[in-house]
Amino acid sequence: MDVLSDAIAAMRTGRPHSARRDKHAPWGVRFAAAAEAGFHVVLRGSAWLIPADGEPVALGPGDVVFLAHGQEHALASALDVPLEEVRLLPDGTWSQPTPAEPLSGRPDTVTLCGTYRLDRSRAHRLLAELPEVVHLPAGVGTHRSLRAAVELLGIELEEAQPGTDAIVTSLLDTLLLYILRAWWQSEREAGRLRGWAAALADPVVAAALRAIHGDPAHTWTVEELGATGGLSRAAFARRFTSLVGEPPRTYLTWWRMTTAGRLLRQNDLSLRQIAERTGYTSEFAFAKAFKREYGVAPGQYRSRVAQSVSP
Repeated sequence: MDVLSDAIAAMRTGRPHSARRDKHAPWGVRFAAAAEAGFHVVLRGSAWLIPADGEPVALGPGDVVFLAHGQEHALASALDVPLEEVRLLPDGTWSQPTPAEPLSGRPDTVTLCGTYRLDRSRAHRLLAELPEVVHLPAGVGTHRSLRAAVELLGIELEEAQPGTDAIVTSLLDTLLLYILRAWWQSEREAGRLRGWAAALADPVVAAALRAIHGDPAHTWTVEELGATGGLSRAAFARRFTSLVGEPPRTYLTWWRMTTAGRLLRQNDLSLRQIAERTGYTSEFAFAKAFKREYGVAPGQYRSRVAQSVSP
C-alpha cells in the first residue's frame, strides 16, 4: 500500500479546482485564509508570493509553491503594488479581479493556480507537518514528473477540449502527489527529514505503515508490526513512536477511524460492512469507537455529510 497516496485520499473531499491567468503589470491579489490547500505555478514571467508571516518569496518561470494549511497570502508583480482582495466561492474557485480597462498584448506573467478541499478534522500528520510555504524552484533536470504534470495541466486549461473536465481533475490529483513527492525528495537530499517525512524514509517504520494501510482490518499486534521490519517489540515501538509521533496501536486506531469516515462519506456500505473493513467484530463496537472519535454516531455523521454536499 502506498502510504502517501492513502493519506491524501483520506483527507480529500470534493473536486479540486484550477485556473490559468494572464497578468499585466502592475498587479496584486490577496487570498484570504481558507480551509483549502492551494498552489501557484509561474508558467511565464515572474511574481512575488507574500505570506501572512515570513519573508516574501521571489518566483520565476516554472517555480511551484504549495500552501498546505490554507493561510492568508498574496501574489503580486512587485512588493509595493496595491493588493486586491479575492474570495473563495462556494464551488471552490476564487473570485477574480476585473481589470479597470481592457488589456491587450502579451501578458507579463502567466500563472496556474489551484485549490484542494481537505477534511481538516482528520488532518494526517504527513500534511500537518508541512511548512507554511513549500517552494519548489524550477531547475534543469529537477522534478521532471512534476514539470510534466504542470505542463499538461497548463495546456488543458489554455483551451478547453472534449474531456478537459475529467483530465483536469485527474491531473490536479496527480499534481498534488508530485508536489509532495518533490518536497519529500528535496528534504531527503538536504538531510532535513523529520517526523512523518522521516518515517516514510525509514525502512522499518515504513514497512509497518504499509502493513497498517494495506489491511486496517487485521488484528495487528505491536510484535507483528515490528516483525515486518525485523525488530523486537520494544525496539520497534520506540522507533515508531519517535518518528510517527504516537504509539503503533494509537495510530492503527486513528487510521481505522479515518478510513471509516472516508467509507461513510464515499460509499453506501452498511455499518456492519464498514465495521468489518476497519477491524471491528460487531456493528456495536464500531459505532461506540466511532462516536468516541468523532463525537457523533456513524449514521449521524453520514447524514451530516450528505446534507453538506446537497444542492
